[in-house]
Amino acid sequence: QVQLVESGGGLVQAGGSLRLSCAASGRTFSSYSMGWFRQAPGKEREFVGGIISGSGYIYYSDSVKGRFTISRDNAKKTVYLQMNSLKPEDTAVYYCAARSGNGHTSVQAEYNYWGQGTQVTVSS
Repeated sequence: QVQLVESGGGLVQAGGSLRLSCAASGRTFSSYSMGWFRQAPGKEREFVGGIISGSGYIYYSDSVKGRFTISRDNAKKTVYLQMNSLKPEDTAVYYCAARSGNGHTSVQAEYNYWGQGTQVTVSS
């Protein structure tokens, strides 16, 4: 069982940066692959990026590639989402999620555990 708590959201101007954190409970955090998703008002939740357990391979959606960076600190049981060059269209509730094992996937149903989300608002 893994519990996830996101933090770090807020209001930022376009072009600014934010770093989101996702703190996990449980003793086997390092064995979980982690993902970040977001849901904008009136839209479906979408995949942002993920980091695979073991290899640490990181992958991103095209919409954030080059602007967002995912990292993890297994000792702190935390995964991060560094967001730079933010745009108004990045406004959304951001969620972290965990899944057992490795392999990369953007499919929400393959993630077993979800945080409650943190709001990111980018003003123009």
